[in-house]
Amino acid sequence: MATDALYSRKAAAIAALALAGISLTSIPATARPTDRPAAAGPDSRRPAAYGPGVRVGEAPDVPELPGGLSARSWMVSDADTGDVLAAKDPHRKLPPASTLKTLFAVTVLPKFEAGSVHHVNATDLQGVADGSSLVGVKEGGQYRVADLWRGVFLRSGNDAVHVLASMNGGWDATAQEMQKTAGRLGARDTTVKSPDGYDTPGQVSSAYDLTVFGRAGLANPDFARYCATASAHFPTPDGITRIENTNRLLAGSHGMTRYPGIIGVKNGYTSHAGNTLVAAARRDGRTLLVTVMHPSSGEYNAVYKEAGALLDWGFDSVGKARPIDTLHAVPALPDDRSPYRARDRSGHRADIRRPAAGTGMAQGAQDAGNSAAAIWGGGVGAVILAVAGTLAWRRQGRRRGRPQGEA
Repeated sequence: MATDALYSRKAAAIAALALAGISLTSIPATARPTDRPAAAGPDSRRPAAYGPGVRVGEAPDVPELPGGLSARSWMVSDADTGDVLAAKDPHRKLPPASTLKTLFAVTVLPKFEAGSVHHVNATDLQGVADGSSLVGVKEGGQYRVADLWRGVFLRSGNDAVHVLASMNGGWDATAQEMQKTAGRLGARDTTVKSPDGYDTPGQVSSAYDLTVFGRAGLANPDFARYCATASAHFPTPDGITRIENTNRLLAGSHGMTRYPGIIGVKNGYTSHAGNTLVAAARRDGRTLLVTVMHPSSGEYNAVYKEAGALLDWGFDSVGKARPIDTLHAVPALPDDRSPYRARDRSGHRADIRRPAAGTGMAQGAQDAGNSAAAIWGGGVGAVILAVAGTLAWRRQGRRRGRPQGEA
């Protein structure tokens, strides 16, 4: 809490980055007009990205798609312009598993201040399904909102989702609000039944919609910092523990190497949905999004390997491949002060919030900026770590749920 009072979100982020020797790079203000190929002609666009099978805009120097892709549905898109570069059945409705938490965060994240503290009661945790992924939220504990969001993004904690949904007015109300958010974003394939993404009859999304949610999330600097966090501290009744991101492409774990330029977004798994993943990476001023749903090869780490192969293809093809479709633009937020421009389907441009694209969690920077705090039995326990280079910054207006100092 003392850290929140002393440093603004901007100050904490800059100080942590100074410790790590890295910087955040935002998605550029505009697409490069000279780099954008002409849209694919009528023959290559029909039936655009909507029909069965694979669609890719052919153009000179565009490499072949990677072999061995087994996912039921996938999509590669340019987060800067919204151009869809290639896709397989992108509107096929499939269970999303925890990638649906992207929509949950887009809907709920702006509502609560990072430093506010919530006392968890039994009602908050009612309905957490058996077999759910958990971060370890306990009844009777008091948690900073920032800690709960770390639990959502890193550990895919359904317990943290339940608490935040309770704060937001309840489970059903949050599901309804998420459905409205999906509609506002033009995501027509999604039906929300369980905000945490847990297998529920009738709950579906698509590679297209999940890409839309990931892009909308990256347009919010708070979301962008959380989803790019590889490890963090989390409060427990016995003290502070370290949690690691379950996204193996980001964490570089379980036999996977951290993907170069990875900046998030969210992975998921249930027995019904299989493995799902929305991945974003940034290289040479380009930010790409890849969504992969339910690989069927049975290969270990298939969802991460296929996503990495598609990202490689995307970076080799962006600026060359003719877009087969364009994502809906993200609607502007009323307090937007750092807009970048993105195209909607008609080619018009719309202001959306600038995403802060973290380049990875250097351990020292992450630890320095992460001030996880919990209150147990009336006593306040807080971790306040010094950061290099103090910067006082008084920010006007309401603070949002940004993680402090996470790079």
